[in-house]
Amino acid sequence: MEKNLGRRSFISTAVAGTIGLSLPGSLSALYAPGHQTQKRIGIIGLDTSHAIAFTKSLNGDNPSPKMKGFRVVAAYPKGSNDIVSSVERIPGYTEDVKKMGVEIVGSIKELLGKVDFILLETNDGRLHLQQALEVIKARKPLFIDKPITASLKDAVEIFKAAERYKVPVFSSSSLRFMESAQDVVKGKVGKVIGADTYSPAHLEKTHPDLFWYGIHGVETLFTVMGTGCKQVVRIHTADTDFVAGTWEGGRIGTFRGTRSGKSGYGGIVFGENGTSILGPFRGYDTLLEEIIQFFETGIVPVSSRETLEICAFMEAADESKNKGGIPVNIDELMKKAGAA
Repeated sequence: MEKNLGRRSFISTAVAGTIGLSLPGSLSALYAPGHQTQKRIGIIGLDTSHAIAFTKSLNGDNPSPKMKGFRVVAAYPKGSNDIVSSVERIPGYTEDVKKMGVEIVGSIKELLGKVDFILLETNDGRLHLQQALEVIKARKPLFIDKPITASLKDAVEIFKAAERYKVPVFSSSSLRFMESAQDVVKGKVGKVIGADTYSPAHLEKTHPDLFWYGIHGVETLFTVMGTGCKQVVRIHTADTDFVAGTWEGGRIGTFRGTRSGKSGYGGIVFGENGTSILGPFRGYDTLLEEIIQFFETGIVPVSSRETLEICAFMEAADESKNKGGIPVNIDELMKKAGAA
């Protein structure tokens, strides 16, 4: 996986030599100084509202200057095969994007011939490894929407392939780029001592518990805490999950996932210089702006290490639940999955 250079990782031509990467010809040309980037985006998966929201922001009558002229030009609609809520959305969402000037194609291979960048939006994380490998082998910069996969092992395989083919790839929940969370990353409260986050945590039988929806609050937790979680303990009831992680240096971060009552997204951060409230969540455009910047520069805003640690945190939470709430070691899970 790419080397962790702080909170951002770089794979653009301008810095590839400093981290020991040699980009293939197609990407070297794409990110060469002065190159006029083609701005054609393709979408894989029209079974999530994210695909519609992104297309509206990019293809609307008056897109924000932050969208820099990028447009969705084609989409392969196929998403989940058996998640009913996803399958039922595809016909309607397909018609929605067609009205915004998007061509519908019959395969990922056909899509790759028409676009320069890919938004992998399929709601079903079990399909992401197979779909991502097609994109990576075609050497197209790739954003993978949450969850990156439905297992830590598959996520490891995606990043190994990205390294092998020297293709920039990142994944994130939109909650990472809430202004309040990014203020903490930029030092609003100084060193973060601990944090408590919350989000809905609806369950989907085809996915490990937190991968399906709890990922939002877990991503928020890692945004402000960073990497370095060592062990995880989980308490589970029908209505709530409570997961506590211990980070290096004894810092504690917790996630509360809710399945009843009025839900929302947020949290609180405890820092050396004060506390800070996380939230509210105001929509997808802040994430989309990061994706567009990534497509234009090749600079990955979230390291593979952090994304893999998020997956390990969620798998450790499942293992803790299955073992009656005992602590589970993150590093051991990472090693078993083949993460360096």
